[in-house]
Order: sequence, then C-alpha cells, then structure tokens
Amino acid sequence: MKKLSIACAALLPTLLAAPSFAASSPLVATSTINSGDTAWMLTSTALVLFMTIPGLALFYAGMVRKKNVLSTLMQSFAICALVTVLWTVVGYSLAFMPGNPYIGGFDRLFLDGMLYLKDQNKLTVHPLATTIPEGVFMMYQMTFAIITPALITGAFAERMKFSAMMVFVALWSLVVYVPIAHWVWAPGGWMADHGVLDFAGGTVVHINAGVAGLVAALVLGKRIGFGREAMAPHNLVLTLIGASMLWVGWFGFNAGSAAAADGRAAMAMVATQIAAGMAALAWITVEWIAKGKPSVLGIVSGAVAGLVAITPAAGFVDAKGALAIGLISGLVCYWSATSLKHMLKYDDSLDAFGVHGVGGLVGAILTGVFAVKEIGGVEGNVMTQTFGALTTALYCAVATFILLKLIDLVIGLRVSEEEEREGLDVALHGERIE
Repeated sequence: MKKLSIACAALLPTLLAAPSFAASSPLVATSTINSGDTAWMLTSTALVLFMTIPGLALFYAGMVRKKNVLSTLMQSFAICALVTVLWTVVGYSLAFMPGNPYIGGFDRLFLDGMLYLKDQNKLTVHPLATTIPEGVFMMYQMTFAIITPALITGAFAERMKFSAMMVFVALWSLVVYVPIAHWVWAPGGWMADHGVLDFAGGTVVHINAGVAGLVAALVLGKRIGFGREAMAPHNLVLTLIGASMLWVGWFGFNAGSAAAADGRAAMAMVATQIAAGMAALAWITVEWIAKGKPSVLGIVSGAVAGLVAITPAAGFVDAKGALAIGLISGLVCYWSATSLKHMLKYDDSLDAFGVHGVGGLVGAILTGVFAVKEIGGVEGNVMTQTFGALTTALYCAVATFILLKLIDLVIGLRVSEEEEREGLDVALHGERIE
C-alpha cells in the first residue's frame, strides 16, 4: 500500500497539470436543438438532483441514530452547495473539455464560452449531447458530481468532523471524481478509448463512491460502541421515503444518460425498473429464509442494490439481462452488507460499500456479459469491464487514502469521543430534534 500511495502521489500532479489542448475545440454553436430532447434532459436533471436532496439525505438520515439525524441531512445539503460551485468554477471543464486522455482542459473555467447567441438563435453543444444546449448537459453532469461524494458519507456516518468532510469532498471531487469521469465518459478519455462501457455511472459514481467509502471507514475506524451497543436505525419511515425518491429519480439518472428522448432512453428506463424490482425481491427472499422475516430495511436496500448494478448496463441490456443483473446484485449485495461486513469487522455505517461499491462492481462486470449489440451498438467484453472496474477501484482507493491522511494530519478527521457520544447534531451544529 505504501508503494501504491507513493505512485499515486506522483501521478496526481500530472493529472491536474495543464493539458495540451486540441487544435480546435469540438464544441460548436448550433441551431439544431431538439425541444423534446431538451425537455427530457431538463426533467432528468431535476430528477437526479432530487435523488440527493431530499432522496439520499432522507434515506441516510433514517438509518442513523436520533442524535445524528440533522448532521446527516446537513452533509447531503452542504455537498450539493459545495460541488455546485466547484463544478461551475473548474470541475466541468476538467471533466468534459478537450484535453488529454487523463484530464480535460480549461476551456470552460467559470463556464466561460458557453454561448447563447440570441440574434442567431444558436447555442453551444457538447459532442456527447448534440441536440440539447451545453448548459443543460453541464447541469445534468453536475448532478452526478453532487450525488457521488454524498454517497460516500454513508460509510463514515456519525463520526467525521463537518469541516473535514467539506475539505475532503472538495479535494476528492477534483482529484478522484473529475479525472475518472474524464477517463470513462469524455471523448478521448483513455478508458472510453479502451472500450470500457459505463452507461450511467457504475464505475464513475458507484464503484468510485463505494470504494472511497470503505477506505474512509477504515481510516476513521469504528464508531464508539460498534458491535457492543445497539445502533438501530432511528426512523425507517424516512429511509423508505428516501429510497422511494431514489427509485423515481433513478429514471433521470439512467434514462437521462441517453441524452435524448428516444428508444434507448426508453429501454434504459425499462431495464432500470426491472432490475430494481428483481433485486428487491431477491434480497428479501434470502433474508426471509435466513432470518425468518422480510424487513423494510431489506427491501429498500435490495431495490437500491438493483438500481446501482443496472446503472452501467441500462443502455446496453434487454429485459432478460436486467432480470439477471437484478437477481445477482440482490443476492451478492445482501451477502456483502451482512456476512462480509461482519466477517471482516469494518464499520461501513450505512453500507455505502456493501451496496454501491459491490453493486457497482457486479453491474460493471455483468455489463460485459449481457450487453446486446442491437440496443447499445456494442458487444460487451468481460475482461475489459473487469479491467475498468478494478482500475477505477485501485486509483480511487489510493487517492482517497492519501487525501484522508493529509486532512487528518492538518485538521483532523474525527470528532472527539465526547462529541461522538453527545451526537453530531448538537456537537457540530448546535441543533437537535426534540
């Protein structure tokens, strides 16, 4: 791990260095905007933002103890604000502008050059979405950049300083999320050129967030009393409401990734619904057999596992593939969130790794198995998908570890024992639920 850390540290300045720009930018002004595509993408953008606030915020808040509910809600809301500013200033430019295979350029610092020429009714578009205004594409991608670090907070819930969390999210977004988004999604990104398939974020969002969450949980250590004191969810009603919002919002997440209101978007929506339903049933079935009762927490966790796993595959698979991915992800994520976590004794508080990390890995690899050429225009390759998933996990793990250690060295990561016992709501924010 030490050698990997040194290698990663040497790589980070290269990734963030000013790249050599292409001779001519592929972003052009156009008047060929499709109103139907634009309307769908505006809707999808709102749906994906809705997944974080209030969806993920409520989903996580219901699973923590009462003394940490407000601090958990605060994390998702604050991340939304922070990443919005970072994406505007530099994140979008580095992720999606022309640059080199590893990082984008600075053409869109502060969104400069994103045109709307009123007299000619022309707008700039991005080569990944040529029938919608670039501003809509930028906003849509911003919502992905927001939810990814918000997912990580579930792994270290109830024990990280708010100040450390904000610094970590800012650095992680630029050092980890932005480069990987460029590798996988940007024209000329090296993973994209190697044929790694990720329709809506299996690697960029879920493996990335899940692995970062696991590293954070290990670096911070277990919650006080973990394994000895009861840490049951405070309010599963909030969790179910949040999960329901995530399920609905996921149609924007997956079907919106077609960047058009077309048949592929429809197929992605179909696959998303099927996988979620199948995974939810798979999870509670095995839970019912193992524990004698199907639980509310189990069925919502299963549904989210299916949604995670179908994300990289949604625009590539048919209904049979979606059923298979849902079934496999429901079973594997149940095992990882219960047996694996207890066997290895790590404190992934809200199963960010168990559901998102493992579910993302399962979905990314199975995309190579079930991709249908007639739907996505490409055939899957299991070796290529496995390479993409493991490379993402490795880079994320090492970079996350380095960032956390640096932050711990400078300002500290964890609240004091007294603050943790009192609860983060009062200790960090001076507020409480009565």
